[in-house]
Order: sequence, then structure tokens, then C-alpha cells
Amino acid sequence: MDYVNASPQLLTGAEGIIRCLKIEEITNVFCVPGESYLPLLNAIYESDIDLYSTRHEGGASFMAEGHAKATGKPGVVMATRGVGASNLSIGVHTAYQDSTPMVVFIGQVARDVRKREGFQEVGLEGMFSETAKWAVEINDAKRVPEIVQRAFRVAQTGRPGPVIISLPEDVLKESAEMSFGPKVVKPKPKPADDELKEIERALKGAKRPLVIAGGGVKNGEAENLLLSFVEYARLPVVTSFRRHDVFPHQHKLFMGHLGLGTHPEIKKTLQEADVLLVLGSRLSEVTTQNYVYPQPHQRLIHIDMDEAILGKVFAPEIAVVADVKEALNSLHSIKVNGTWEEWGNERRQAYERISQINQSGNQTIYHQVFSTLIKNAPKDVIITNDAGNFAGWLHAYYPFQQKNTYIGPTSGAMGYGMPAALGAKLAHPDRTVISLSGDGGFMMTMQEIETAVRYQIPIIALVFNNQMYGTIRMHQEIHHPERVMGTSLTDVNFAGIAKSMGAQGIEVKDGLAFQTALSKAFDLMKPVVIDIKCEPEYISVGKTIQSIRQQSFDS
Repeated sequence: MDYVNASPQLLTGAEGIIRCLKIEEITNVFCVPGESYLPLLNAIYESDIDLYSTRHEGGASFMAEGHAKATGKPGVVMATRGVGASNLSIGVHTAYQDSTPMVVFIGQVARDVRKREGFQEVGLEGMFSETAKWAVEINDAKRVPEIVQRAFRVAQTGRPGPVIISLPEDVLKESAEMSFGPKVVKPKPKPADDELKEIERALKGAKRPLVIAGGGVKNGEAENLLLSFVEYARLPVVTSFRRHDVFPHQHKLFMGHLGLGTHPEIKKTLQEADVLLVLGSRLSEVTTQNYVYPQPHQRLIHIDMDEAILGKVFAPEIAVVADVKEALNSLHSIKVNGTWEEWGNERRQAYERISQINQSGNQTIYHQVFSTLIKNAPKDVIITNDAGNFAGWLHAYYPFQQKNTYIGPTSGAMGYGMPAALGAKLAHPDRTVISLSGDGGFMMTMQEIETAVRYQIPIIALVFNNQMYGTIRMHQEIHHPERVMGTSLTDVNFAGIAKSMGAQGIEVKDGLAFQTALSKAFDLMKPVVIDIKCEPEYISVGKTIQSIRQQSFDS
């Protein structure tokens, strides 16, 4: 049926929302069901949209966010009133910091009860005022097409992000004449000719230029153009925090990833650069290494879709509002001298030295696990991760070779990895999806293994089980050595819990056992949890608890 430009139809508020979802070609929605939006659930029942009901709203929002990253389309999640909204707010914050398009429908008390502190009532517009691009309440059914279609436009244009729509339950039942506009078409502005000339002049005058490639490359589906442009201009590239897969790591122009615990050699590359060409990055705290870079001696060229990003934390010499894909298309026309090849080769050699996982004789189980992943995971595997020090081995050593193979939270959200993997697997059912979690983060959303079993979503969940909140313990030892408080955990039998929920659970204690378990997991068409027992002493890449304590006492 053609939903666009048809004669106005009499629809309920709930039916109008479904029409909007169909126009935007939304196929999957995520939720914990609630009585405040039962008419919307009923309207989904009458449609061909697939609904995935989770065990916790936080899991639902992470699934939607991961699904959005994997598809490039807005994630859609639903919850009920203040209690559901509070639970899913972690996914909203993640989508906001990660610039992920998401539309969130939250049931609300009826209009005649509003502002009386009714059952589970909270003012959703105020609650999400700082973690969403837009928060709005629909108070008239006839405005459903206008507001919901605008929400999808806001979520996807400029800097993408989450939009909150509050749904008073009586509005969902109310009927009104409705007509609908077309699917959102995202604007794709190009750099002006004068801006291109300025960029050309800056790069011609550069001795050590460096590209910082961010999430705007992924959002603009510009990975191939980025590769062809930097090959043409011979420009070295680093990726911003947790945007590993926007550029192939095996390429001679790749110089590393600007993340947590960035290796000094990668920082040296950043420090020595005299011109920084930033493509689609908001220059976050982590990417800029605690807002240290760019430094005064470095010329900054900043290209981003969102005018508000330019100059938000650093004043650029050249600021361009443009879609990254269109910008890279235009940049192919500029001419550069390319006199920095020797410097680029030197920095690439430095990166190659530090990124070899077998470079030292210290083979912890972390080294063994990631060596196995590097050797045996399919090239198009999708890897997701939680926050935690275990991710340091991924960041330091795993060579991402293809686009759209990594999904991680720049917000640093614990509990993210496994639910996000479920969303990614639904988006790409024919690809292997592996999530990485610590024992602390995994237990925050572990209940979604049951969701995976119920909907038959065969992901592989790796749990690095060192019986502690490891990242916080590390900082505790740095600042207050030996004064351990609140960071110790018990040894949970995650394999056994997985089995009790209908998944496959495997416990491993060494690299050989992990290799066997991973091979088995690849062959199973069901969710698998591999509980990796880790030595607590090895708290981060290259550091032990004892070495941190000694360094703290020495200083």
C-alpha cells in the first residue's frame, strides 16, 4: 500500500505511528512491553514489523543502538512511562555520545492525569533534555504524522542521535484524519570551491599532515572514498575512538587508533603532525587524549555534517559543513605535493612494531585469546564490546580489515557488548557476531542471553572473567595502591548460567581450551557463552597490579 501522498485516512494514534515506521522501512523494533502503550503493541501485531521483547529496557535500548550501527537505519525502541524510561536511558545516552540515530517511543500517563504525579509519571521531555537531540510529547492524534516523521528526520540528519517521543496512552487510542509525507532523505552538502582551495593550500604547505577519521565516515558510508582519497594524496590516517573499522589496518597509510591507553608511538605520530584533517569526528575527550590535541602548532581542518560540532572544543583554521562522503568526493580534485612520504613510512613502521600481538614473550590468556581471534575469526566478523580493560587488547592488536566490522560504545557503557551483538546479528544474520565483555559488564545485561535463546539469535559472547571491576581497580591501584574498596567480585559460573537459559556455555582456563571452544562455537547455530577465567594480576595491556603499585609507590 502507498502510504505517501494518499488521501487523508481516519487512523488511531497507534496506527499512525506504524504508518510512519513503514514509510521509514523499519523492520525491527525492541521493547519491554507495558500497559501504557498497549494500542501500539496491538498495531504492531497487525503489521509485518518484527518485535523483540527483552528482559530489561537497558538491553532493549542497547539492541536497538547496535542494530542501528549495523544497518545505518534508525534503531526503534519502546518502553513504559518513567520506570521503563529510566531503565532504557543508558541506551539513549550511548546513542547520543555515539551519534547513532534512534527513535524512542515511551508510554505516558493519559492527558487528564498529566502533572499530577500519576502512576509511574515523569516529565520525559525534561528527563531527556540533555541526552537526546529532541524530546517531545504528542498531545493530539492528528499531529502523529508531523511529529513522528520529524523525529525520524531529526534522528538521521546533521549529527545523528536519539529522539524521544512521549505517548500519552489516550492519544494512542484517539482517531484523527492523517496524511503522511515521504521517507526522510538525508541532505548531503558539499564543500564550497573556496573551501577546497583553502584545504589545498593548507595541505600543500604541510610537512607532516595526518587524517583523523571519525564516525562521520561510517555514517556517510564513505569508507571506500576515504581509502581512495588518502591513497591519491598519500595521507597517513588514524581513526578516532572506537571507529576502528573506517580504515583497513593492514594498509601502509594506517597509523593507529586514538583510544584509551593509546600507545606512546601513536601519540608521537599525532604530536608530530603539523596539519590535522579531521573527517566526521566530534574530537571527543578520548580521541584528543584528554583535549591535549590539536596543539597550538597544529593547523586544524575540520569537516563535519553538523555546524554545532565545528569549533565546539577546538577552533579550526578551516571549518567546513559537509557530508563526509561528498567532501571526500570533492577532495579528489585538489592537488598536493606529498613530500611527507618518509615521515609516513617511519610512523607506519612504528605502528607495525607495536601492533604485533606476539612481539613479547609474555603470553597471558588475553594474548592467547586475541591471537586465536586474529587467526581464526572470519574477515567479515562483527565484533562488539563492553567497556573494560579487556578491550585494550582488542584496540591494540586486532587488525580490522573491512568496513562495518566493529560496534563499540564511545560512551563507555558497561553491559553494552552482548545486547548490541544481538542487534547486529539481526541486521546481518549470515555473518558471525562476537561480543566481548568483562564479568562486571556482562552481568549487567546477562539476562538478554534468554532473549537470544527465545528468538534464536546465535551470537558468541566472550566473558573475560577476572572477578573484579578491572578498570576501576586499575585506577584504584594508581591513585590509592593496595587500598582495594568495592571492586572485588565473586567467580560467577557464567557457563552454567548460560546453559540454564538454553544457551551453550563453555568454561576455559587457557588458550588451547579457548581455541577449541571458539571452533565449536562457530559450528553451533545457537547462542554461546565462553567464560574465560583470567588471572586478576594482568589488569591491562602491559601492566600488572604489582607493577602499578610499585610505580605508584616510587612516584
